[in-house]
Amino acid sequence: MLARHTDPVVAIATAPGRGAVGIVRVSGKGLGPLVHALCGRDLRPREATYLPFRDAAGQAIDQGLALYFPAPHSYTGEDVLELQAHGGPVVLQLLLARCLQAAASPQPADPSSVCLPGLRVAQPGEFTERAFLNDKIDLAQAEAIADLIDASTEAAARSASRSLTGAFSQEIHGLRDALIHLRMLVEATLDFPEEDIDFLEKADAKGQLDHLHHTLAQVRQRAQQGALLREGIKVVIAGQPNAGKSSLLNALAGAELAIVTPIAGTTRDKVQQTIQIEGVPLHVVDTAGLRESEDEVERIGIARAWDEIEGADAVLFLHDLSRRHLPEYQAADAMVAASMQHKIPASVPVIDVWNKTDAEVALPDVQSEESDASGQGTAPRCSVRISARTGYGLDVLRRILLEIAGWQSAPDGVYIARARHVQALEKVHSHLEQASMQLHVPSPALDLLAEELRLAQNALGAITGEFSSDDLLGVIFSSFCIGK
Repeated sequence: MLARHTDPVVAIATAPGRGAVGIVRVSGKGLGPLVHALCGRDLRPREATYLPFRDAAGQAIDQGLALYFPAPHSYTGEDVLELQAHGGPVVLQLLLARCLQAAASPQPADPSSVCLPGLRVAQPGEFTERAFLNDKIDLAQAEAIADLIDASTEAAARSASRSLTGAFSQEIHGLRDALIHLRMLVEATLDFPEEDIDFLEKADAKGQLDHLHHTLAQVRQRAQQGALLREGIKVVIAGQPNAGKSSLLNALAGAELAIVTPIAGTTRDKVQQTIQIEGVPLHVVDTAGLRESEDEVERIGIARAWDEIEGADAVLFLHDLSRRHLPEYQAADAMVAASMQHKIPASVPVIDVWNKTDAEVALPDVQSEESDASGQGTAPRCSVRISARTGYGLDVLRRILLEIAGWQSAPDGVYIARARHVQALEKVHSHLEQASMQLHVPSPALDLLAEELRLAQNALGAITGEFSSDDLLGVIFSSFCIGK
């Protein structure tokens, strides 16, 4: 534990701005003298006491509730004092300053020592970090607190709440316990090679490993859904100029975000907006029209468009139904399609969106059903007809986007997760695959098998914080608000 983790800390725990109630929170060891200095009396544990909050001269700053939570029965696992006052910024700043002042003042019973030496203002996320370090919560639960605060939809809030109560952590601990048991069998076989009993066959190690694989697959699927709820996917709208890309962005967002004109090349740079479909965030990017251009500014915009396309999780390839009969338009569309095939990974889905059904000329219908793409590892190609102006077909497009994102319509069991959780579970899967290969050969290399199982356990431990670096903790908790 770093030295700063032992310092007592104080911060305003409520959001900036005016409100009915504001809270100043103090956490540290041995808060008794500070409690008496601030409140003029001792407080009964976990019982709200209404009293005046006074400055050093005895003048009342405000009146409110004081609550004292002795360790270890507190949010951080340390002594915690909360002062609940009126939520004016000036009042809370005065209370914060008074806490720092009182901490540095001499104790009445012992003038040679101060009330609470070393009290300082907390860094972002430091209260929750201390809760983690004092084993009140694990790392996945700590992250769920930030996700619950940041949740912008009901689905995301409910999923974060499940993670906070430990649903995700319990599944990780279940996998860990099964791994530990399997490791024990392998280590026993390594430690006692002279024994006639084959520990692995007798204990059905292969069956245990297969069960681990099955359980891990279920956890991975739910974690991917949870990560999707939190982080969403990047969807890039691409196509020739005047195909209706900006109109589609505006229609999906329900707001006039991008300029729409009949002039080709209006969009010179990307325009991005995050929309939500059934609680899933989609980061939609409108890009410059793809064509050959002599305009230097437009060429820069087109180059940036290709950069966005190459980094997309899904691409909406927009076509203009009103011009599809023109040979030059068809040739230009074919060139864009060929460039996309070269630049976009085969696993990234491309949706052919045929826009302007309201202005379509009388020509044969465009295919609008999903068709399988050829080649293993290639994302299915599908088409949809829409009108960005009238809204026709947008519901179908939204459903397709959800399917591409991998969202399921019944997310009741989903818990919030992060990209690092999904990546850690992928590492676990990879190590278990290697372990399975070792276990299924006639003469398995048990030392390699034991090592793969150890690495799988370490990957699981990174999720809950059993194996984590100080750098990782710094990144995670620095994203919290001050006071939490």
